[in-house]
Amino acid sequence: MTLHPKIAAVTDRIRARSETTRGIYLDRMAAAAAEGPRRSHLTCGNQAHAYAAMGGDKDSLVAEKSPNIGIITAYNDMLSAHQPFETYPDKIRDAARAVGATAQVAGGVPAMCDGVTQGQTGMELSLFSRDVIALAAAVGLSHNVFDSAMYLGVCDKIVPGLVIAAATFGYIPGIFVPAGPMVSGLPNDEKSKVRQEFAKGNIGRKELMEAEMASYHGPGTCTFYGTANSNQMLMEFMGLHMPGASFVNPGTPLREALTVAATERASQITSLGNDYRPVSEILDEKAFVNGLVGLMATGGSTNLVLHLPAMAKAAGVILDLEDFADISSVTPLMAKVYPNGLADVNHFHAAGGLGYMMGDLLKAGLLHEDVKTVGGDGLSLYTQEPKLKDGRVVYGPGTDSTLNDKILRPASDPFHPTGGLTQLKGNLGLGMMKTSAVAAERHIVEAPARVFHTQEAVKDAFKAGEFTEDTIIVVRFQGPRSNGMPELHGLTPTLAVLQDRGLKVALVTDGRMSGASGKVPSAIHVCPEAADGGPIAKVQDGDMVRLDAVAGTIDVLDVNLDTRAVAEADLRGNGNGVGRELFDVFRQNVGLAASGAGVVI
Repeated sequence: MTLHPKIAAVTDRIRARSETTRGIYLDRMAAAAAEGPRRSHLTCGNQAHAYAAMGGDKDSLVAEKSPNIGIITAYNDMLSAHQPFETYPDKIRDAARAVGATAQVAGGVPAMCDGVTQGQTGMELSLFSRDVIALAAAVGLSHNVFDSAMYLGVCDKIVPGLVIAAATFGYIPGIFVPAGPMVSGLPNDEKSKVRQEFAKGNIGRKELMEAEMASYHGPGTCTFYGTANSNQMLMEFMGLHMPGASFVNPGTPLREALTVAATERASQITSLGNDYRPVSEILDEKAFVNGLVGLMATGGSTNLVLHLPAMAKAAGVILDLEDFADISSVTPLMAKVYPNGLADVNHFHAAGGLGYMMGDLLKAGLLHEDVKTVGGDGLSLYTQEPKLKDGRVVYGPGTDSTLNDKILRPASDPFHPTGGLTQLKGNLGLGMMKTSAVAAERHIVEAPARVFHTQEAVKDAFKAGEFTEDTIIVVRFQGPRSNGMPELHGLTPTLAVLQDRGLKVALVTDGRMSGASGKVPSAIHVCPEAADGGPIAKVQDGDMVRLDAVAGTIDVLDVNLDTRAVAEADLRGNGNGVGRELFDVFRQNVGLAASGAGVVI
């Protein structure tokens, strides 16, 4: 199928915009690759330190003829999605030995759970943890004893941070290894209803806790389509996973076999063999365009609008919000997974999942087929379905039709003709909105503003019964420079209750919302942020604000904001407690949300 002209045009635009930066990046990667296997440049003393604890693997490592795989792990057993990684290093070492390779844990990276820190002070470290993860992974890989790398990570900031590191060490081949989603528990829509009843005061904490524990109940990613599962989609669309690896449940024979297959593949694609596939050659402008298409077709997380530009920049590719908007305009919304529907990711996977979706998007000319992936050449590899045969992964044709059209539809008959994310521009600045889960009649909201500087103040106003008419709630001083840009997902039940009461409500903020948010219209990532003197710092109570996701605008009406003074907030309390002291340098040097809110890249 011929590539869609808009996809081709956006790709060409990104390539032209990135010509200089991408060229510099590739030259650096080529120079590093030309030095050959990294271990050969170490002294005998260097190598002795690296191999001292490797027991029977020492001879292979010293000979430098077999590949050594570096494992970067985000394991901890507080985070359900990462708990399965506890046993992966042993499995990877065994699988590597079976094919004549070796493997070492190169280092660990932090992995915080946004579900644990949601609405808490620790959430102010969440976005910055992405850059810490990149730094920590770089430290692990800096020992220069690895011929390829396996990255064990799943959730919100972890995968983007690992991609930044993988791109920085782009001369090393790398494979991302998922752990899979937990099996389905209490349906996400029922959990949401319980949260709303708690927000109304109709039930107590006992009932709320029972519902939460029934929803989040075992190892694996949360089953809604938030940032964690959007990350897994992204790694598959961009060719960094083994085909079909994203949504296989933890602890199953197929999950185990896919980890073995990833290890074997990591040993095959090093410079020691004849199928060298460095990350630098995989992460080109076509891979990122494919990732953007996947994000739109699935109605994925708004957090990736922050992360993708940062990931791309690490590979010398420059993305901007115009690319997101243009790709969204021609990409059909093919999936309905909570919060965009009642299904969870297990249901989506059973309906045909990513393999079916990618095959159909390729037929529609909406994806680049001619890409390099860790699995081989061509994205069509990812339309295949992994199955078990004699305990090993074998690939066969995937389904070419949806198995449940209430969850997954073809590109020719989608749930919506365009993607799930919309860019917003206006006199309030630049922002974006996730539209995939918002009812069409709520895509335009025009109402007086109520301005707040904390999400707690919004909740207090709600409890006091202050919201009795259509309202656009402005929550500012929530950007990366103010307080690290925490997610404001804790406002979702409150706003949903107001909406259910028949009010037209919307949120406008320079902060973030969770990847699981979406039923209430929300203009997020508004920049310049209030702490930078952006227009959002000039809004006053009672100003008429119009949020229009159809036209892609966000404006204060009938007011000349240039005549207004910038509001100030007391941010002194944002700099201490729960480790915030350590991140002052991040808050002082962070970039704009529109370009990824990066610190180290």
